[in-house]
Amino acid sequence: MLRLFGQLLDRSLESSLARCLLCGASQQIHSGICAPCRSDLPIIRHACTQCALPLENTGDRTCPRCLQQPPPQKLSYACWSYAYPVAQLIQRLKYQRDFAAGRTLAELAAEQIGQKLHSAAPPDLLVPIPLHWRRQLTRGYNQAQLIADILGKHWQVPVDNHALRKVTRTDSQQQLRRNERLKNLAHSFAASSRVQGLHIGLVDDVITTGATLEAATQSLLDSGASRVSAYALARTP
Repeated sequence: MLRLFGQLLDRSLESSLARCLLCGASQQIHSGICAPCRSDLPIIRHACTQCALPLENTGDRTCPRCLQQPPPQKLSYACWSYAYPVAQLIQRLKYQRDFAAGRTLAELAAEQIGQKLHSAAPPDLLVPIPLHWRRQLTRGYNQAQLIADILGKHWQVPVDNHALRKVTRTDSQQQLRRNERLKNLAHSFAASSRVQGLHIGLVDDVITTGATLEAATQSLLDSGASRVSAYALARTP
């Protein structure tokens, strides 16, 4: 039954991706978006290598905050700024069960980030940022897990959905400042010992302040991961 459901879901997604998710065009479609709409996506041309914050000066590799207080992850990649229409597509995935929108962004991200992986060591294992079990039960799925599965398929990197757990339920962080988020997330993740010695690719949908990634990364490093790189669809400015 699960295999049949998966096949039906794939067929439904393929049908949804036959036309552009943004304008409805049926020509020049690639991963669900037409060529003109793809060119309008707010791609990040240059960013801080450690937190993926967009940078104006192409000569800079690190933002001022990471220079002063480097995050635990070695590298962070984000494809687009969290702005129209990427923000709307991510919201459709997270809150409206629009899996076609999620698949479109994840496949485009897999191609875009994959080009950078040729010049850097690829991860040994992809690990999605987990939801607390109560939130996942309410939502029915974890959007980071869906993204990680697509990245893993494209990059031929295994995905472990159980290597990291959210052990404490935290309140909504949308209105919290960075230091408040860090305090809210302290000791909220627990990593499995099977990450020991591995380069972990940590996957999320959006990097906002970076607090979630830092807390999750520290948990992975505390459990013996050799290094952590972060991959996300979008980054807030």
